[in-house]
Order: sequence, then structure tokens, then C-alpha cells
Amino acid sequence: MNKNYQFDTLQIHAGQKPDPVTKATGVSLCLSNAFTFDDADQARNIFALEEGGYFYSRLSNPTVDVLQQRMAALDGGVGAVAFSSGTAAIMGLIMTVCQSGDEIIAANNLYGGTIGSLSGTMTGMGFHSHFVNPRDLEQMESLINEKTKMIFVEAVGNPNGDMLDFEAISTICKKHQLLFVVDNTTPTPYLFQPILHGADIVVYSTTKYIAGHGNVMGGIVVDSGKFDWHNERYPLFTTPDKAYHDIIYADMNEGALCTKMIAKTLRDLGGCMSPFNAYMTLLGLETLSLRMDKHVSNSRKVAQFLKTSKAVEWVSYAELEDHDSYELCQKYFPRGFGGLFTFGVKGGLAGGKTVINNIKLFTHVTNFADSRSLLTHPASTTHAQMSEEERLAGGVQQGTIRISVGLENPIDLIDDLKQVFDKIETE
Repeated sequence: MNKNYQFDTLQIHAGQKPDPVTKATGVSLCLSNAFTFDDADQARNIFALEEGGYFYSRLSNPTVDVLQQRMAALDGGVGAVAFSSGTAAIMGLIMTVCQSGDEIIAANNLYGGTIGSLSGTMTGMGFHSHFVNPRDLEQMESLINEKTKMIFVEAVGNPNGDMLDFEAISTICKKHQLLFVVDNTTPTPYLFQPILHGADIVVYSTTKYIAGHGNVMGGIVVDSGKFDWHNERYPLFTTPDKAYHDIIYADMNEGALCTKMIAKTLRDLGGCMSPFNAYMTLLGLETLSLRMDKHVSNSRKVAQFLKTSKAVEWVSYAELEDHDSYELCQKYFPRGFGGLFTFGVKGGLAGGKTVINNIKLFTHVTNFADSRSLLTHPASTTHAQMSEEERLAGGVQQGTIRISVGLENPIDLIDDLKQVFDKIETE
């Protein structure tokens, strides 16, 4: 596939050729656990990582492979590995790169579930995470030591939509020969490509905008292929792996991360994406640019309405000129900010409950990035397991409402919000 094709072309064609047997133009859904070998030598070579090929769907599957190639092409990466969920992708990456005793520097405005995993389960496994304001570059750099393996941030903070200076963080990482990992779930590669701004690895919950219709789970890790694994920070890549005839993953250069992630992490921990979910995700991916343009257009109209409503105390939408991320948004997001942001209504927690309990067209769920418009109350759902101090550090107040603007007509969305706000103003 020509890498110079535009995004809209790659999202339909990258990673796929018509089936050589049936000549089918659509991606084939390959529901097979195992795949035959031509002979004993081929089987031996595939198992020894000396030859590529399909042999067991936990590690490799034709349908999943199309998705992996397509996402790598859209993000400007050299390869990708799909997982059963976004959380599985993040944890899979950490387990591929880190070992007990290693440390991670993570933004304190990550998705609440990610913070919970890093501060809970991963801590119990011997990994330690430092949570830091991603705008405080001095503090971020001060936390780096010989045990640090990565700086992990979100392209757009969830739920408040705050942003950071990616190129500045990339400079810090390059100075210390440290991985720069960006969760790009919210903007998708259509609105923002982290690799172009210095990221080494990009992760996604494909459950969200990539699939786009709220019907399948998935996650994916995209490798830029630009990180040099030949350094003492990463002994798992520079030490011979006895399980594969003393292979040194760092010597595989661009293929180092994806090969190890498949050969070790997926092999040992599972967590692979099912072929059916990959198939459904590919169907959604074909219309990603069209959908994101509509999400952006609708969000701008809804945000402007919220900004002028008497029932609303504040709106955290980075395209508004008074937002503290406005300049960063203009620099990094020329196609638009996206469809996820927060606002607060009068009455704090009580006002927030009035919104949640009386909304009609919006759906009250903890998901986001659906074709439908969604609302949730983060303090009692996505961030409920965090302490009050942790929630406030991440910008989540008791009355915060997270809004995910969908693909409906914006007039109907605004009318639905109006009828709720009328109840707040009369209480």
C-alpha cells in the first residue's frame, strides 16, 4: 500500500488486498483457531521467529492482521498489535517493556480506570507509578531515574479535555533515552498523530471512536519504529531470550516491540482481540474521518450553547478561547478538538444529578465515543475508585458532567439540554 495515500484512502484500503481465492473485495472474517503448515521446516521456522505466518489465532490471525496493518498506516507506525480491550493493550505494553521494580511516570489526568490499574493491580505486581501534572515539565523530569521505563500521557485528558505540549515531553524523553507513550483514544489518528510530534508508542481503546458504534471491545498498540532499544534501560530487549534460541529483540530494530509483544506477552497472558471484533472494528474504521468531522462539528455547536447557558457555570472545551489549553489545541489539533469534554452546572452535585436523571435524548452510560450522544457523572462512575484528592488533581469535581457528543442533529441535542437546564433554573 502506498504510504503517501491520504488518510481517507488508507482507512479503507491499508493492510488489505482482495482475497486471492475468492476475489472478495471485503475483509474476510477468518474464524479459525489454527492454521496449517506447508511442512515441518516451515512450522519450525515460524515457531523460532525466523519466518512470518499464521499458526494460532491467539498470536496471529488474518482478519486481526488487517486491522493491525491499517492502524499502523494511519498513525505513521511500522507495526501494531491488537488486544481484547484498551486496558489490555496498556497492560500488555507495560508487561512487554517492564519487569518488577521498574517505574512509570504517568499523567494524573489519565482515564480513571488506567490510574486505578497503575496504582492498584500493577503496584501489586511490583511496578511503581508516579502521577504528575503533565504540564509541569520540571517535576516530570525530576522523577526520572535509572528504573524509569516510560512517560505515559493521554493526548486529550479524560474527562476534562485538557492538553499538553507533546514536543516538550518528547524532548525530555529523548534526552534520557526514555519511551514516550501516548494514549490517543480520544482524538484518534485522524485528528492527531502523536508519532509526528515525538511519541514512540501510541495506544488506543479501539472500543471508542475507532470502532465508533458502541458494539465491540478492543485495544491496539502502534509502534513508531523509531525507538532505539539498544540501551541499558531495557534489559528485556538487550538480553538473549532463551525461549527463542537466545534471540535479542533489540537486534530486530523496527520489529523489536511488536515481535516481543506477540511472542511473549500474547503467548503468555492471552488478551488477544477476537477476529470478529477486528472485523467489526474495520467496518467502523472505514468511516472514521467522516464521523470525526461530524463529532467535531456537533461538539462546537453544543459547547457554544453550554457557554451561553445560565444554568452552566463552566465549560472545559479546548476550542473555547478562554480555555487554558486553547493555544495547544490550535497548535496540535488543526482539524478540530473532538467530541469529549466536560461542563459543570449550578448546584454542584445536586445540579449534576438533575441533569443525569432528566436527560432524554442523551444516554446515561460510562462509555464515550459512540455514534450516540452520551453523558456520565465521573465522580460516581469512571473516577469513583480514586480519592477526592486524586479526582481533583485530575480535574474532576463532584458536579462535573462528562459529555460525549454523537452524530445526531445538534438542534435536537441542544433542545434536550435546554429542557434539563430549565429544571435547574427553577429549582
